[in-house]
Amino acid sequence: MTTSTRDRALLLHDLHRPGSPLVLPNAWDVATARIVAACGAAAVATTSAGVAWSLGRPDGDVLDRESAVAAVARIAAAVTVPVTADIESGFGADPAGVAETVAGVLAAGAVGVNIEDARPDGADPLRTVDDQCARLRAAREAADAAGVRLFVNARVDIYLRAFGAAEDRLAETLRRAAAYRAAGADGIFVPGVADPATIGALVAGIDAPVNVLAGPGSPPVGVLAELGVARVSLGANLAEAAYGLVRRAATEALTRGSYDALSDPLPYGELNALSA
Repeated sequence: MTTSTRDRALLLHDLHRPGSPLVLPNAWDVATARIVAACGAAAVATTSAGVAWSLGRPDGDVLDRESAVAAVARIAAAVTVPVTADIESGFGADPAGVAETVAGVLAAGAVGVNIEDARPDGADPLRTVDDQCARLRAAREAADAAGVRLFVNARVDIYLRAFGAAEDRLAETLRRAAAYRAAGADGIFVPGVADPATIGALVAGIDAPVNVLAGPGSPPVGVLAELGVARVSLGANLAEAAYGLVRRAATEALTRGSYDALSDPLPYGELNALSA
């Protein structure tokens, strides 16, 4: 069991191995974090969408920083593996605000963060490279001030937001990835890609562990490993599937009066044991 924040941070870095990816079924509360850890996950990652939905808020930088950090604190206190937090675009209007968020997340017990370059205000799909680099530098400086080797996972949303011409997206992603690395990012997260050739080109062109988002339609983990991916995240897909089950079961009970959707539950005793 790894107990110190510094040790957990170093372990999280070590878990990013190209060709032997860290697989992260993202959690959104204490119960899901403990379930994921009990299933053998080497680390627990939060999903900002799942956290927001569980608190009755939409995803997309709508949840306030205090609520987001409090959720991270509950999760980090509930598991012994490293925790990495999805902090959306940093819960701050400027780099100083991002630094405050990172300091709060570190105090909450997390040792990694995702920071995306999509803009939450709708003014433009993405931040400029200079703006995002300033935010990443602020995150790195806040971690350095705390004496923790925080794993900063810089998310490039070119593909997720279908930004620019399709033929230019790879080059623009690689350009941003290089700039973000120079600004202090440890890893690069590129959601929205499922094509093996594109993923292979990203791995070849990025001098850092590459993280992809996986779900229905994505290559299996084994294929992603062969492509050199270092981290595979399920993101909001797990929360969406869980809430989908709630809707199917509720609809079935209310319309058909049957309970087939409830046929494969996690037993009451196991959930109680995980909550002890």
